[in-house]
Amino acid sequence: MTPFELRKWQSSDLESLVKHANNDNIARFLTDQFPHPYSTEDGERFLKSAAAHDPVRIFAISVEGEAIGAIGIFPQDDIHCLNAEMGYWLSEEWWGRGIVSAAIRQMVDYGFSTFPIKRIYARPFGSNTASQRVLEKAGFDLEARFEKTLIKRGEMIDELVYGIRKERK
Repeated sequence: MTPFELRKWQSSDLESLVKHANNDNIARFLTDQFPHPYSTEDGERFLKSAAAHDPVRIFAISVEGEAIGAIGIFPQDDIHCLNAEMGYWLSEEWWGRGIVSAAIRQMVDYGFSTFPIKRIYARPFGSNTASQRVLEKAGFDLEARFEKTLIKRGEMIDELVYGIRKERK
């Protein structure tokens, strides 16, 4: 596995963020809130948002000091307050090196030790088999499959829900 670190985003990451995020092969597996093409203005908005939380909720995935992706944990509220959603993306040039599954395991530890939650979940598209595999490698269980509930680029796709529980970790 390629050595990496999870760290706070920095304003100096803007160029790297835009370079790695501006990739349709990444955007096609994320919500429409992740734009394509990914502009400098999009990166500036993201960095401002990432800096807005204490404790940190969105980390840079960094290799040799360069931000090559992101991973975040988002505690829910109201009746969902014991849950947190996890999301992530990684630069295509770094796919297949074990980085994401290891980053997920680190975020699970961070999430359970930082927030008063009992469950972390992720919602990959049914078409994103790579994301499903990394979640399974990180100890997540498939909890649900909702057939053709999402629309992405005019196509109806399945939504999967993977979860990991604090008491089973």
